[in-house]
Amino acid sequence: MSDTPAPDTTHPEGWTFETTAVQSSVPRGLGQTIGFPIHAAAAFQFDTLEEAQLEFQQNTGLSYARLQNPTVRALEDRITTLEGGAATVAVASGQAATLTAILSVCRAGDHVVSASSLFGGTTGMLSNILPLMGITSTLVDNTPDAVRAAMQPNTRLVWAEMISNPAGDIADIRAFADIAHEHGALLAIDNTCGGVGFLCRPLEHGADIVSQSLTKWAGGHGSVLGGAVTVGAGHDLTRNPIYTDGGEQSILNVRGDAALAWRQRWFGAHQLGMTLAPHSAFLIAQGLETLALRLERESATALALAQWLDAHPKVGKVSYPGLAGHPHHHLAQAYLRGGQGAVLTFEVPDPSAFLSRVRVLRIAPNLGDVRTLVVHPWTTTHGRVPEPARHAAGVTPTTIRMSVGVEALRDLQADIEQAL
Repeated sequence: MSDTPAPDTTHPEGWTFETTAVQSSVPRGLGQTIGFPIHAAAAFQFDTLEEAQLEFQQNTGLSYARLQNPTVRALEDRITTLEGGAATVAVASGQAATLTAILSVCRAGDHVVSASSLFGGTTGMLSNILPLMGITSTLVDNTPDAVRAAMQPNTRLVWAEMISNPAGDIADIRAFADIAHEHGALLAIDNTCGGVGFLCRPLEHGADIVSQSLTKWAGGHGSVLGGAVTVGAGHDLTRNPIYTDGGEQSILNVRGDAALAWRQRWFGAHQLGMTLAPHSAFLIAQGLETLALRLERESATALALAQWLDAHPKVGKVSYPGLAGHPHHHLAQAYLRGGQGAVLTFEVPDPSAFLSRVRVLRIAPNLGDVRTLVVHPWTTTHGRVPEPARHAAGVTPTTIRMSVGVEALRDLQADIEQAL
């Protein structure tokens, strides 16, 4: 496959994404399972008081399943390898991952700068939930100039999506990282549509945190919820008071290079209890093993559909970063490999009539399923978002969002044609 991602040189074997996705975190040896066993346990034993005391101080092993579980740990290790990171915490949903990522570097009085082309749930969190905690945010155009102009002395985090949902914008990761780091902040990228590193590995381009919904392409079959936050190894926390307050007992002084990863697990799992169940971790790990096959095919089909729809007389504006006319096409060429993703939007004169007639496409508010799913964002995923923010996210009253599955291209085209 000529468009297959380059070998994963962070792995000691130099494996490709496809090989890493099926071989990583699976031990070898007599009697070992092929695949991940499910550890259905709420707690783990110690031999001595001293062992228990040390574990509760360091939290590096196994004690209580809210903090860590062997099945979840194996999944986390696989995600870390696929994203080229240093550590991962897996949590109960993508929304839980977003909250964990933000609270790991922000507290009352802090500020977030975010690109406005966002998943509706993230917009809602930034606009409605975080202000209750004293954290403010500014949503701006997805450009370096707009991000730079919005930075404040108390900005701790810059947030953007890699292939935004649903507009298909591409974050200029390197430029955003330079701006964030210049101001002592970190850059977090929601890589849900980037396919757990298959299409893009944001950490390689300067991002400090990768957050994503594992419900989507990682799970891949619409059967499980999950999320993950992965950190790289090069972030600078020396200008964030959360990590420096306390002198010798500061988080940064006590935890060192592992401080950010430690705080994310402490917040998302230990304190907030947004724990990923072991059976869910098992399903996601299985999904990861075929992600490359699915997303490569889905991306190719999405591009063909976008080109076909773009020329269709009954269809309005089509948005897909693989199209040469998309405003972020040049960034897609720079940051994406193996395809431009499986999500596109298009406008139809009467969304209600169109959706009532689909027979292959299914109306559902999910992404990354093996089945092609469509939804009307204006009334569903972005229905509670203020109208200006909906337009900023690429949503209009006539927009249809499509997450392309693995069906045959001609069947999808025929269904869209008859529905139009």
